[in-house]
Amino acid sequence: SSSVLSAPPTYQEAWSIVKKYALDQTFHGQDWDEAYTKFSKGLDASTTDEEKVMKATANLISSLGDKYSRVLDKDAYARIQKFDLIGVGATLMPDSTTKEIIVGAPPIAKSAADLAGLKVGDVVLAVNGVETNGRTAFDIIDQISEDPNAGTVTFTIRSIDGVTRDVPLKREFAEAKDPVSYRVSETRSDGTKVGYVRITEFNSLVKTSLEAALRDLESQGVDAYVLDIRGNPGGAFQSAVEIAGLFMNDKLATDVVDGNGVDLKFRTSKDRVVVDENHPLAIWLDGRSASASEVLSGALRDNCRAVIMGDTSFGKGLVQAVYGLKNGYGLVLTVAKYLTPGGTDINKVGIVPDVPKDEALPPAPGFVPLLGSDTSHVDFVDVAKRLSPDMCTRAD
Repeated sequence: SSSVLSAPPTYQEAWSIVKKYALDQTFHGQDWDEAYTKFSKGLDASTTDEEKVMKATANLISSLGDKYSRVLDKDAYARIQKFDLIGVGATLMPDSTTKEIIVGAPPIAKSAADLAGLKVGDVVLAVNGVETNGRTAFDIIDQISEDPNAGTVTFTIRSIDGVTRDVPLKREFAEAKDPVSYRVSETRSDGTKVGYVRITEFNSLVKTSLEAALRDLESQGVDAYVLDIRGNPGGAFQSAVEIAGLFMNDKLATDVVDGNGVDLKFRTSKDRVVVDENHPLAIWLDGRSASASEVLSGALRDNCRAVIMGDTSFGKGLVQAVYGLKNGYGLVLTVAKYLTPGGTDINKVGIVPDVPKDEALPPAPGFVPLLGSDTSHVDFVDVAKRLSPDMCTRAD
């Protein structure tokens, strides 16, 4: 049993994270204490052979039978930081009982949060002097991203021993590429001006970049939109919720349900809408649109804000958290699943389009891996009709 925990610290750390946070609390039908012993055979607390320890840890994680849960080596863990929206190496989440905002995972090794001594369970009382009480982690990310170029952010921390202190943290981002491209694609004979926007991934730059693109298009008089997220594998799930808020005000975006049955409802921000809510929106999806792409599509569709066109999406309705292990490796673990506002469980099903590809999307020559951006086949009169209260029932 786990009363005799005698494996190396990193192995033990990974085992404990899974025990506490895994979505699948049956652990793929195995006794997790027995798994501890089984996969740590030949190791003890003093084993220093890192390769051996991490191999055992990887075997332990793969016994969960979940293709998304895995151990990351130091390089891979560093690469995944491009989805860090705050830039200080700390994950903020609500405490499951007190609802206070806490540091939810061990800070990334050598990040600002780590160097400042932040620990799991530290309560974040304020950010840049603004109290966190009654606000969500997303509200705080929103607040920080209002000044994307600020080099520092100050957390007011109450540590486990009750001591409160202000901690200024230097923000650093792994190099992320701007994932947004856009243009006015056509002005139609009936006067409709169409804006075409493509998002290739949901990284730390996406919200700021997309907001600027949409403001530019609105200022040019665009009054109908195509949002092309074909081939977009996802990224930071928070960004999808934030982006939905550029199109609709204070609506349920997604429901996140974890392994302990806790259901968190994520709403879009209040008063951050950039696109006139009467401007029709079509979203283009394909079988490679996954995860955050599906959260965004489901949020906009179930709130009667967008019509989905193209092919059924990939079907990844699972949320992974990334945990930093003390030796600089990382653990990616499936911790929750998400449901669209209307209650659809995306996983393995995907978002099924309202309008099939051949009716609305540019015909693509089969042998060329190019995605065309010709919007002329999209019937925006039909889109507006489908989004009208007569034809569409809102989720919330």
